Amino acid sequence: MIGNDWDEIIGEEFDKPYYQKLRRFLNEEYSHKTIYPEAKNIYNALRLTPYHEVKAVILGQDPYHEKGQAQGLAFSVPKGIQIPPSLVNIYQELHDDLGCPIPNHGQLLSWARQGVLLLNTSLTVEEHRANSHKGQGWEILTDTIIRKLNEKEEPVVFILWGANARSKKSFITDPKHLVIESPHPSPLSAYNGFFGSKPFSRTNRFLVQNGMTPIDWQIR
Repeated sequence: MIGNDWDEIIGEEFDKPYYQKLRRFLNEEYSHKTIYPEAKNIYNALRLTPYHEVKAVILGQDPYHEKGQAQGLAFSVPKGIQIPPSLVNIYQELHDDLGCPIPNHGQLLSWARQGVLLLNTSLTVEEHRANSHKGQGWEILTDTIIRKLNEKEEPVVFILWGANARSKKSFITDPKHLVIESPHPSPLSAYNGFFGSKPFSRTNRFLVQNGMTPIDWQIR
């Protein structure tokens, strides 16, 4: 279903009653409403970042809910789409933290291809209705993904921005992992501690300390 080792890691989830119920819900939603992302892109985060390659996880809430934005990667938008406010703030912190020039687009594929899992806790959303698919079953699946990453032999950095992401901290129990948490980069909360939290340099420092290749965070 995913096309890489995630099928073995979480494949049994797709046969469970909650997921079958979720599938029925999504079939109905996609047939009658505008739902993002396109169905073929729902699992892009897992497809682009196989389990064995995950070095870091950035947790978002749910996909962008306006036309053309969602592409199955938390916080990322395709080239040619206006950079959303939260990502503007992420880029500002990246600049302040590592001195990276601020990009002119919001596509984060290069992060995903280097082992940064850009995972939303809910993988679909109705147009113009943030959090509209909350409670339909996605959280069970994505909580399982976080638990499976906690079981990984190699250390992983979990970057938790905002209350929704930070609520998942209880699943990260192995002390070899690093948890970086702060307020959400949204304009409503970024000045309450997101700015100045230095998640990018802290991630790379941890990776290097554990003999792993750091992330090239610069978006080109």
